[in-house]
Amino acid sequence: MPAVARRLMIHGRVQGVFYRNWAVQTARNLGLTGWVRNRMDGSVEALVQGEADAVDRFIALAQDGPPVAKVARIEAMDVPREALGDFEKRPTA
Repeated sequence: MPAVARRLMIHGRVQGVFYRNWAVQTARNLGLTGWVRNRMDGSVEALVQGEADAVDRFIALAQDGPPVAKVARIEAMDVPREALGDFEKRPTA
């Protein structure tokens, strides 16, 4: 399976509900690299990269996220891969 990178914009009730921590753990469990951060507009942004099947699985799981999150929609776009060794939480942008 080829490696891909996708930037996600996750909208809904996704801040203050441990969404970023959930994303880090889920991505690491799937063997993905990248990052996740809150956005000033209340959304969550993520760069998710790795095997295409694992990235697709992450996006499917991200539709639900942690138990108290309420995801309204996820915008996903293909982007160039970055040289990253892990999946991490980044500061709000």
